Amino acid sequence: MVFYTGIDTGFVFPLYFFDFHYSGLLPANMRLPVLFIFITIVLDSMGIGIIMPVMPDLIQEVGNVDLSKAALWGGMLTVVFAINQFLFSPIIGGLSDAYGRRPVLLVALFVMALDYLVMGVAQSLWLLFIGRFVGGITAATQSTASAYMADISTNADKAKNFGLLGAAFGVGFVLGPMLGGLLAEFGSRAPFYAAAALAFANMLFGYFVLPETVTTANKRPFEWRRANPFGAFRQMKKLPGMLPMLMAFLLLSIAFFVYPSIWAFFGRAQFNWDARMVGLSLAGYGFGIVIIQGVLIRPILKRFGERVTAIFGMCMHLLTFLVYPFMTETWHVFAYLPISVFSAVAVPALQGLMSNSVADNAQGELQGAMSSLTALATIISPFVMTRVFSYFTADEAPVYLPAAPFLVSALAVVMALVLFSRWKSTSI
Repeated sequence: MVFYTGIDTGFVFPLYFFDFHYSGLLPANMRLPVLFIFITIVLDSMGIGIIMPVMPDLIQEVGNVDLSKAALWGGMLTVVFAINQFLFSPIIGGLSDAYGRRPVLLVALFVMALDYLVMGVAQSLWLLFIGRFVGGITAATQSTASAYMADISTNADKAKNFGLLGAAFGVGFVLGPMLGGLLAEFGSRAPFYAAAALAFANMLFGYFVLPETVTTANKRPFEWRRANPFGAFRQMKKLPGMLPMLMAFLLLSIAFFVYPSIWAFFGRAQFNWDARMVGLSLAGYGFGIVIIQGVLIRPILKRFGERVTAIFGMCMHLLTFLVYPFMTETWHVFAYLPISVFSAVAVPALQGLMSNSVADNAQGELQGAMSSLTALATIISPFVMTRVFSYFTADEAPVYLPAAPFLVSALAVVMALVLFSRWKSTSI
């Protein structure tokens, strides 16, 4: 299969992927609504990736700052986006329970399109902040999309259909940086206009094909107390013995999010990459992760088991983070990429170990706690990593080391390995 043949394929590929893998598994009357949900998740996961390759250029252009300071601003923009996505996910999910999935999803897409247009014409950093603030809210629709899938699925089909949402997230993770990098050839604003067009086109598509699934039977009033994004953290108290593993999971997540936090800035400082090369490198890494987690993870787990696989994945993370400071040429990155992507087996193996160590009636608490920790990592990592990058690339830095954030990630992985080694499995 040809994965990418040109800029116009960016929107066609999700349609082809969906039709090839899933169209025969869905009732005829639900194919178009589910395709809309699939594309919505793709657009949500593309939200950061499609603009990531041009962020160094855009921030330097708008803020009139050097690369070191641009990384700081980039980190703050990412943190604002992540905080709002974390805070508003349960709120938007609650609104969809009260007022319907259809209006929430369509309004979010319309506002998303306007938001990208505003960022595309922004001439000041404060306007970029407003754009990322609103963007974090409009990208918090994954809970609503998941609720829609639950509404239309039988108990036997739910796992399969939720797997479709996971596949959509992976497709967006790959396509976002690739499209952003290629569109950057037309200027630092082009990816924003493309993202706006995609969001608006999907809104129109949904307007004509998306039926409402919330009825009087499953509608509930909106309640602020049930829209508390911190509620899942309290669930950790209900999981005795799991705290070391959850902390290891948090540390690994913080380490992994070094990539979206500083990769574009690191590539510019270390290899003098342009936006196109940043996008291609991120897309290559994302595609490798999709292959590992979608194809190879099952035979690896079957052959070595979850514990050994988790240790192997964490060691691959550690090795990769330690190698980056010694890479001096672009080909070094791409030559090592087939090795580095094997680190993607760590988190699924950890998830499996934790899931097998709690009772069936505690699975919800476990997944809620892990979702909250992932959201926390998307806030912590950009804040820390961009400041480390800025410090070690500033003119007054004691040593010029653009790869310093990867060493911080390596330390986080070591701490995760220590916690993991002290955990005793209590399989149910």
